[in-house]
Amino acid sequence: MTTTEKAVPESEQTTRALDAAGAVGASGTHGASGAAGPSGTRAASGAAPASGTHSLSGAAPASAAQRWAGRVLSGLAVVFLLFDGLMKVLRAQPAVEGTVQLGYPESTVVGIGLILLACLALHLIPRTAVLGAILLTGYLGGAVATHVRLLNRLFSHTLFPVYVGVLIWLGLALRDAEVRRGVLARGGDLVVPPRPAGGGGGA
Repeated sequence: MTTTEKAVPESEQTTRALDAAGAVGASGTHGASGAAGPSGTRAASGAAPASGTHSLSGAAPASAAQRWAGRVLSGLAVVFLLFDGLMKVLRAQPAVEGTVQLGYPESTVVGIGLILLACLALHLIPRTAVLGAILLTGYLGGAVATHVRLLNRLFSHTLFPVYVGVLIWLGLALRDAEVRRGVLARGGDLVVPPRPAGGGGGA
């Protein structure tokens, strides 16, 4: 066998070795960027946001007993406020005398009654129930301030509007699971959305 005949097989062996090394490198690159990358992206940006969304917006629906208890409490507050507002709008003598005794001019009785009825109407509409409850809370807060200014008795006069406000919010929370979760939410229930994968966070 000549030197040329020996050189040819050696060159073929070298070429095959280089081809094998290139195939191994390509497969390693594919495994690192093709498989690990997409799976890492799904783990970072797919599963975590889904669980976070459930924690933020998912709330157990109110049971039948809770809904009925909420209706009873809300009904008590609504009946009282409706009666008070109508008495003022109709300028009933007890309503006029009571308003004047609290230091308000007689000419403001009808206006106060209309404001109360407007806030109550918003509270009775399901889509604006929370807004109505907030406005009624402000109205009742003004009543508390009035009694404080007149140095009226604490539990029978000054805190009476607070009792009505508690009935409003407790009844609404028992009827609406989202309101109940918002009022009674703990800090641990708030989930911060994860940062997107590949975002720059270096100093």
